[in-house]
Amino acid sequence: MTRNVFKILTVAVLAGSLGQAALSAPAYAGGWISFNLAPDNAEDAGLFSTGLHVYSLYRGLKDADIRQLGRGNAAGIAQAGRSNVGFIQQRGNGHSATLRQNGNNNAYGIFQYGRNTETDVVQDGDNGSGATFSYGW
Repeated sequence: MTRNVFKILTVAVLAGSLGQAALSAPAYAGGWISFNLAPDNAEDAGLFSTGLHVYSLYRGLKDADIRQLGRGNAAGIAQAGRSNVGFIQQRGNGHSATLRQNGNNNAYGIFQYGRNTETDVVQDGDNGSGATFSYGW
């Protein structure tokens, strides 16, 4: 389990730093890259979910929250069930994202940077967790 958690955290940090580093480099062609993180067992999913809940408390987020900085962005969150946490953060222009959570105790975060990325996520069932990091140029 510790190895899986270390792997998940390493990819998350790498994706976050890649997004920041790429913001300063000029882009010559359009495109985007995306990383989806989804724990593959209940123990890791619980740990990942706890991390997302801590992040939401730190940022002062409630059950669902959308934060956008830029122009031409679109986002939506729909939740059916109890104790779900979902958030979308978009920085840049032309992003699109939707998150649908059906069930209880789910947690998911969508983080989009750069421009023109698109993410659509559906969580069905209970106790699911995950995150998507996207960067467009």
